Amino acid sequence: MIKTQNLPRIAITTGEPAGIGPDVVLQLAQKTIPACLVVFADPDLLAQRAAQLGLAIQLQVLSYPPTKKQWLYSKHQPGHLEVVAIPLSQPIKCGQLNPANASYVLETLQQACQGCIEKHFDALVTAPVHKGIINEANETGIPFSGHTEFLAAQTGVKNVVMMLATPDLRVALVTTHLPLSQINTAITPAHLETVIRILHFDLQKKFGLNKPRILVCGLNPHAGEGGYLGQEEILTIIPTLHKLRLEGICLIGPVSADTAFTPNSLSGVDVVLTMYHDQGLPVLKQRGFGKSVNITLGLPIIRTSVDHGTALELAGTGKASSGSLFYAVETALEQINSLT
Repeated sequence: MIKTQNLPRIAITTGEPAGIGPDVVLQLAQKTIPACLVVFADPDLLAQRAAQLGLAIQLQVLSYPPTKKQWLYSKHQPGHLEVVAIPLSQPIKCGQLNPANASYVLETLQQACQGCIEKHFDALVTAPVHKGIINEANETGIPFSGHTEFLAAQTGVKNVVMMLATPDLRVALVTTHLPLSQINTAITPAHLETVIRILHFDLQKKFGLNKPRILVCGLNPHAGEGGYLGQEEILTIIPTLHKLRLEGICLIGPVSADTAFTPNSLSGVDVVLTMYHDQGLPVLKQRGFGKSVNITLGLPIIRTSVDHGTALELAGTGKASSGSLFYAVETALEQINSLT
């Protein structure tokens, strides 16, 4: 195989082994992609799943970690995968979760992320994990709330921002995986300011937007309606937006979330900033489910992911789509190119 140092190098994790993560990674491997792809997974799992799906695949197990500062990778060829071998704790059956393999899932994430930190890879692309089974098996007592928070801790970053995107819409979140009862107290002036600064900076640096236009939703119905439907806009959101506008950040709002996604509101807007998970993501996923990507902003590495879950019932059936994973790789490549 042809060796190259010039193409982008992408680390990929397959997520929950009993779900569709291995399926969509194997489907992705059939495509032509202008990058070097390295998958962190159990090679036997990939071989068995490929046989079950009727997909031809040639696996090359890499020696890892690399012994040289600059590691030469193979240009991706359809039907081939380079693999960093991480063994499953126990054999799996499609669709059947096993807490014993939670440590395997976390190990793939840790090693792939560390590879990005050490500059062996230019980006990390992740398939879906099952939060419940990881927490069920958790021996540390520290809850696993998702990739975003795990990777922030792994890279030593205090604050990150979750953003999902389709080809024609970006939605970022002020709060992520929180119960509704905790959202209003989590949206402080300091936190909102931090989120907006991260969002503005990464849109400039990683997406090449010189002056990004950010549409900000209110927290309450009708953005509080002058205080009659809540005080958070008056006490927190409006003052924070005013402060950052004085620094030249282009912020629109706060606007009522029920009209934020109309064509007129979105005209000329680069991203919609919503206050909580289900305020904006249902709209985005309705517009582009299976063709959208989850992006973590604020990390010292590039990380993208799929827009869907583990879909246990589809694992091994051949019915899963790799569209979102392919778009996640494309988006990672776009960010890599913006940085070069």
